Amino acid sequence: MGAYLLDWLSLFFRWFHVIAGVAWIGASFYFVWLDMSLQKPPEWKAKKGISGDLWAVHGGGFYEIAKYKLEPEEMPKTLHWFKWEAYTTWLTGMAMLIIVYYINATAYLIDPSKVDFGSSVGAISTSLLFLFGSYFIYEVIVRSNVGKNKLAFSITIFVLMIIATWGSYQLFSDRASFIHVGAILGTIMAGNVFFGIMPAQRALVDCVRRGVKPGPEVADLALMARNRSLMNNYFTLPLIFIMISNHYPMMYSHAHGWLILVFIGVITATARHYFNEKHLGRHRPKFLVIPAIATVLLIIWMRPAPIEPLPVSPIKTPAVTEVAPTDTPPAAVTQDTNTVAPATATEADPNAVAGGTAATDEVIAVAPSADNAIMKVVEAKCSVCHAAQPTQAGFNAPPAGIIIQTPADIKTHQAKIVTAVQSGYMPLGNITQLSDEERQQLVAYASGL
Repeated sequence: MGAYLLDWLSLFFRWFHVIAGVAWIGASFYFVWLDMSLQKPPEWKAKKGISGDLWAVHGGGFYEIAKYKLEPEEMPKTLHWFKWEAYTTWLTGMAMLIIVYYINATAYLIDPSKVDFGSSVGAISTSLLFLFGSYFIYEVIVRSNVGKNKLAFSITIFVLMIIATWGSYQLFSDRASFIHVGAILGTIMAGNVFFGIMPAQRALVDCVRRGVKPGPEVADLALMARNRSLMNNYFTLPLIFIMISNHYPMMYSHAHGWLILVFIGVITATARHYFNEKHLGRHRPKFLVIPAIATVLLIIWMRPAPIEPLPVSPIKTPAVTEVAPTDTPPAAVTQDTNTVAPATATEADPNAVAGGTAATDEVIAVAPSADNAIMKVVEAKCSVCHAAQPTQAGFNAPPAGIIIQTPADIKTHQAKIVTAVQSGYMPLGNITQLSDEERQQLVAYASGL
């Protein structure tokens, strides 16, 4: 019952996480585009303090948009704030982290082959320290002199994100490692809104309401808010990729998964830079060509090694023996003596047929040694989850409804098994500790069926 309720909670928070994320990303993309697309206003608008304006057509109507350098002439009666998209995305994301990775820490968060935390509490504590510790370091840097230099700040954050990505792979399961990097990015983005963008906006609004001219401090806050917003813009595409990455184990379960994530971050951020430049009227195709070439090279580098199918012995049936007809019925050994007693063909073998040919109604399968060895691995490492009634804690039904308990089941789900096992997607978080040798044997065996 507990696992059933967790599934519903996971569905609920995942749905709202996607809705909030789409709203946040949409607003982020729109305002970055808007800020970079503003044109020099006419003189009469400039005298009112407008720094740029934009005309647009959408939904059958014209829109006139203006941005003030600092404050408008008077505070508007209705002022829309953009903050809950960010807060809701972060809160639902944390809820998903708790439901999926903390409550089922042994299945999804911990990989004993990397770090044996000894308990879920130790793993969860490490996860929280890793997440909020990374954000604290970011906040210290962004508020320092380094944060005022765009180039130095960008390089510093890039290097620290590489370290964080590598570090997550040393601590947690492969799948959880990707999610932790995404959680760091999401926390930084939400923190940029909460600790940077909103304070600047409140200070500006407060000055306008009091009729006070915004001073240098408010201007500095506004500039910091703009820089933080731009940072969020570059983080957006890598974060979207990480949000959907759990559907692609070939990424996070790769032997160099952390390095792949770094490359993906560079590729997506560079592509985002192309659009930012385009919004400024600078068409630079190289910022699309370079990511495209890098993606092709990444695909080539990640290609899996060819599978060599393991020879599987054919299923054998007992040989049919021709028995020469005689007038003497076959002998039978009585149970209570060592004497041999005659018996009719029917008495000796009910499956015997007239004419003396031994036959059987059933084909008796003689499992070859390869089958026996593989099935022992399957029973210990796969069937605990992929059974009609899973015995593994946290599973109330076989994942994806796939049952794997017999060689016939393996053949039925051959393609899925080969892909999932070879990529490292299964077992989830390697909860049953399937060794590399067993993994190779299982892939080879399934490929040969």
